[in-house]
Amino acid sequence: MKAGVRALGIAESYSDDTSHLAGAVVRASRVVDGFVFGTCAVGGSDATDAVCGMVDRLDREDVRYLLAAGIAPAWFNVLDLAAIADRTDLPVVSVTFESSPGLEGAIREAFDDPETVRDRLATYRAQPERRPVSVNGETVYVRAVGLDDGEAADVVRAFTPEGGRPEPLRVARLAARARESERD
Repeated sequence: MKAGVRALGIAESYSDDTSHLAGAVVRASRVVDGFVFGTCAVGGSDATDAVCGMVDRLDREDVRYLLAAGIAPAWFNVLDLAAIADRTDLPVVSVTFESSPGLEGAIREAFDDPETVRDRLATYRAQPERRPVSVNGETVYVRAVGLDDGEAADVVRAFTPEGGRPEPLRVARLAARARESERD
């Protein structure tokens, strides 16, 4: 991948009722050249809209990929990857860092309202399957919309200079934590 290709990484940090989202634009060469911030409700259903709003506010035509840290930020505020890809015109890659049986059981346990459970499970089940990807001797789990599994793995590897966390997600996570601590 060319050194100047850019990805927007989206990560979150939350406390109480608000999740602080941060987006970091990072080149494949590891140069950081932009930030955008947003919020969504912890336990809400507005994360997809929040991410799309961040992309709109960023207004960067040079960003080629959107990487999201996970599929359910802010206590199961499930992202709809296809909706994000459709609304932003960007391929979307969700990266998680641990093997798990999935979120269905946890979603069922987290909410008492049957309608809330039904809606979240419907969004969650509509997402592509996670695929393991080996990166620098570590395994991450990837879901992709707008690019095939092989290209998604290549993107994750190209933006991960060391360890298993892609640089756009690492920087976004740091920015989200700083933003949250600034607000508290």
